[in-house]
Amino acid sequence: MAIESYERDDGLWDLEAKLVDFKSYDFTRSDGSVRKAGEAVHDMTICLTVEDSGLIVDANVHYDAAPYGDVCRSIEEAYKGFIGLHLLKGFRHKVRDKFAKTQGCTHMSELSVLIPTVFVQSLSRKRINDAVDGGRRPFQLEGCHAYSLDSPVVKKFYPQWYVPSTD
Repeated sequence: MAIESYERDDGLWDLEAKLVDFKSYDFTRSDGSVRKAGEAVHDMTICLTVEDSGLIVDANVHYDAAPYGDVCRSIEEAYKGFIGLHLLKGFRHKVRDKFAKTQGCTHMSELSVLIPTVFVQSLSRKRINDAVDGGRRPFQLEGCHAYSLDSPVVKKFYPQWYVPSTD
C-alpha cells in the first residue's frame, strides 16, 4: 500500500491511495485459469481531490487487477459517493456505512480509511504555522505521547505550550 498527496496549482489536493497484493505461489482461479506467483491479485487506486478544509470535491477509483475482473470493476462508479464527504468529519464511519457489504468493495473501502491520516500530514506544516502565527496552540499537541505537553518535543519546538511534568 502507498498513499501520496500532491498540492495542485489550483489550491486543491490530490490524494492517491494504491493497494497491490500478490501471492507467492501459483493458484487456480474460480474461472479455471492459473494466476502465477507474483502476478497482482488486486491492483487498485483511489484518487480523491480535496479542499484544504478536507471536503472531497472529486473521486475516482479503478482496478488495474481484480480477482473477478469486470464484476469487481462494476463498483467503481459507486465510489463517486466519496464526493461531498469530509476527511476530517466522520469520514471513516461514513465510508463504513455508505459502502457496507454489497454496496462496495471491502478492499477499496478499507484502503480509503487510511487517507485522512495522510491528508492531515500533508497539511500539518501549514496548519501548525497558521495556529502559531495566530497565537493558537498547534492542533497536534496532546494528540499522541510525543506531543504531550510535558514532552521534550514540545519543550524544544513549542516552548510556549510546554508544561513540566508534576511526577
